[in-house]
Amino acid sequence: MEGFIEVTTTESFEPGTMRAVELDGHKLLVSRVGDDYFVTDARCPHIGGPLAEGELNGTVVTCPSHHSQFDVTDGSCLRWTDWKGPVLTIAELVQHPRPLRAYESTVEDGKVLVGPQKPQGAVPE
Repeated sequence: MEGFIEVTTTESFEPGTMRAVELDGHKLLVSRVGDDYFVTDARCPHIGGPLAEGELNGTVVTCPSHHSQFDVTDGSCLRWTDWKGPVLTIAELVQHPRPLRAYESTVEDGKVLVGPQKPQGAVPE
């Protein structure tokens, strides 16, 4: 496909797993949910936590640093942090919630291909 680049293969990629890969110096996270593959940035937009070290539950990845949550299908921010009350308010003033960058992806002949960035997902209100 034009505009798509191979980032990894589907070999040994079990459903419900994710893996960090590098493409031209850019770290990406490849997640397999069922038979579908999704590609996002590998670093949390909150404070840069390594998402591959977090948890994938369905299409939701949870950052290991401050438990921010994102939907890997479109990068929507579901939870900016698990902090509560005034600490959360201050944290949101310092670092506004924002979505995770997500990219078009497809599988062809056992290869996961990444394409252009998808439109930005939602952020919590």
